[in-house]
Amino acid sequence: MKVVRALLLLGMLASPIVSATEVSGKVLMILSNGASAGEFKAKNNLWEYAEPHHIFVMHGLSVDFVSPHGGPVSFSLDADETDPPGMVHYTIKYEGFRQKADRTLKPESIDAHGYRAVFIGGGTGTLFDVAEDHRLMSIIARVYEKGGIVGGGGHGPASLGNVKLSDGRYLVAGKRVTGFPNSTEQRSKWTKGGTLLPFRVEDRLRARGALFVSKEELPDKHDVVIDSRIVTAMFLPSSAAVAQEMVNLMK
Repeated sequence: MKVVRALLLLGMLASPIVSATEVSGKVLMILSNGASAGEFKAKNNLWEYAEPHHIFVMHGLSVDFVSPHGGPVSFSLDADETDPPGMVHYTIKYEGFRQKADRTLKPESIDAHGYRAVFIGGGTGTLFDVAEDHRLMSIIARVYEKGGIVGGGGHGPASLGNVKLSDGRYLVAGKRVTGFPNSTEQRSKWTKGGTLLPFRVEDRLRARGALFVSKEELPDKHDVVIDSRIVTAMFLPSSAAVAQEMVNLMK
């Protein structure tokens, strides 16, 4: 169990190509097919998936995308709407990110034994579909129980709260984890204080017995929390650091 400063990757933001020790194997990234509630659109946050994707690929890992329904998935903060930082631009242009996002796999096609790690990024979309998909929750449990690494950032860790292990216990029970906190959600105009969401990240994790790590408990709110092969962080700037710490555990 440890806490790691997310700032360790700031240098990578400026330069997408860095030297890396290669790690063999595959990582499964779980994405949402999205949901709508009036003007509110729940999607995947591009930066919270593209940056981790780059970190995994940079270290020699292959990455597959899966979603509840398969097929194309959409992103908030997409490259057409923003000027993304180096890692986001690089992984879209050179690493096949967009092609995978246009053709995500269905849960039925996934063999959990083929993956060393599972990652769920931010954006509110996963709260609407991934978190309630028993097939995906089962995949996460199987990867973890065979010694794999589980990671998530932002709203992504909320889905981990629904993962049950083979002995009936929740994956996060008794473990230090974090995610998008209530204190920040309550101030969100986009989610109207979380009222547009099916549930809030911190509430779900605490309800499942997690030892939720708040902003006040961290030296820096962008720090990464690691406990028992579960790697989590609260906010967008930490997504690459979560992936890096997952790679470190695989080494």
